[in-house]
Amino acid sequence: MHLRRRITDEKGQTATELALVLPVFCLLLFGVIQFGIVFRDYVTLTDAVRAGARKGAVSRYEGNPVGTTTDAVRRAATGLDQSRLAVTVTATAWEHGGDVTVTATYPYRITLLGFVAKSGNLRSSTTERVE
Repeated sequence: MHLRRRITDEKGQTATELALVLPVFCLLLFGVIQFGIVFRDYVTLTDAVRAGARKGAVSRYEGNPVGTTTDAVRRAATGLDQSRLAVTVTATAWEHGGDVTVTATYPYRITLLGFVAKSGNLRSSTTERVE
């Protein structure tokens, strides 16, 4: 009778289940956090490109419209590392009705428990008409 009681005893079951589920839960939690960081960077990049394209659309009388547009993108991208942010400004003509296209890229890396799961470049582009 004493042996049968020891075999059916469930002490430690909760600790065993926690040890099996906790690594999976932590991996999922860290993945959601890393995805949130990358998504925040993408939204910041998209907004900065939009702000730069708007500045480029109204700066045809500036002495250096490309520099003015690039500065506007960098000022709007406050949460991003400026040394890793690449901005390109192209214009068909800096005349009324011409197009100005602002493109920016920013590298990202999703790491889970020290391992790189995914990396690449976030890219956003906006085209506006010069006023």
